[in-house]
Amino acid sequence: MIRGGVVSGMRVTHETGSVDDIAAASPESQRIAVSTLLSAPDIEEAYVLSTCNRTEAYVVTADPADGRSALEAFFDGVDDDVLVRSDHEESLKHLLRVATGLDSVILGEDQIIGQVRTAYEDARTAGGIGSLLERAITKAIHVGERARTETTINEGVVSLGSAAARLAARTVDLEDEPALVVGAGEMGHLAARSLADAGAGAVVVANRTIPHAEHIVEELAVDGKAVSLESLASATREAAVVVAATGSPDPLLTPDHLGDRRQVVVDLGQPRDVCPSTADLEDVTVYDLDDLEEITAETREQRLDASREVEAIVQAEFDLLCEGFKRAQADEVIAAMYESAERMKQRELETAFARLEGGEEAFTDEKRQIVEAMADALVGQLLAPPTKSLREAAADDDWATINTALQLFDPAGPEMAFTGVTHDGSRSVSSAESDVSTGITDDD
Repeated sequence: MIRGGVVSGMRVTHETGSVDDIAAASPESQRIAVSTLLSAPDIEEAYVLSTCNRTEAYVVTADPADGRSALEAFFDGVDDDVLVRSDHEESLKHLLRVATGLDSVILGEDQIIGQVRTAYEDARTAGGIGSLLERAITKAIHVGERARTETTINEGVVSLGSAAARLAARTVDLEDEPALVVGAGEMGHLAARSLADAGAGAVVVANRTIPHAEHIVEELAVDGKAVSLESLASATREAAVVVAATGSPDPLLTPDHLGDRRQVVVDLGQPRDVCPSTADLEDVTVYDLDDLEEITAETREQRLDASREVEAIVQAEFDLLCEGFKRAQADEVIAAMYESAERMKQRELETAFARLEGGEEAFTDEKRQIVEAMADALVGQLLAPPTKSLREAAADDDWATINTALQLFDPAGPEMAFTGVTHDGSRSVSSAESDVSTGITDDD
């Protein structure tokens, strides 16, 4: 059976929902989320990207309705008002924009491209990456790299970690003050480096695994120390600035940890690392991801010119990606057509040789090669015009022509069907049992 896969996507991001909305949609892990999607009926491929600013899921199915059904179940319990649904081409283009940082809180931030890569590896480990998502996601990573090497989209504040340091500096003077970073992941790493660059007198990194924290401290240009989470209470009370960026499912910082001095706390955790009641303390200012909008708006303004260049790169690469998919779908049909013709040719040659006087044995190898070459030439000449027409039809989204070709050549009999993806995400199905092409339209 020949099928052209359809990508369906669904997401909640910083643009549509709050920190709590994104937390409600976040899976236990990207790998487990992909496995969950693959267990749904008729899901061929799956990919999940979950960060502090987004939870996005994509599936590949033969029928868009199957993809939508699986995604609705995956996001069950999330407020429908914050969910964005995307059809085939919208999903592909959005993936490219995400990898370039065009859809990030901080326009052009660098961290997202690494997160796209990690999600790709998680999905591949879970068996979710097939030929369609392989091309789409590797294309997205390629476009993200182009954006950062060919434009200035990532100049200035390039991560939430650096934005957190800048936001904290607006409230307290960081010069020579002690700072604490909770979490030694990529976000914590960037925050520690940014705090050191902003003039903090010392940076303490608290983490469940101390060697990971020590690795960060060793890179800093200021005094630093790595401590375990068991020492969090004492480390927090000494810090003027606290940046929390862990993957803990529950808050790590409570009012009991803070309040002995004037402090600024920036919560980058997803879910929250800081108990909301901490904000009630008189001498403590708490910022979360939603509060970063103001400072990131400044960076966004500075990068608007570069973003237009990146948008042009995205559009050009998106066009190439779509053309590649269409070409692949047309080539799949063409290959089936040639396979059918080859079987017919071989059958007729055997019949002709058997009917000739003396049978096939009476033919020399040279004579046999001449007859076979003539048959090959006839097949090639007969199929050249429809081959050209099919490729042009795929480029023009003319799936009716491709369906007609399948009905005419019918290389696989009545069980064969082909799904063509149109610009609006719909699909058309052809079968030898019917002379009617049925369009199933994506309502999103």
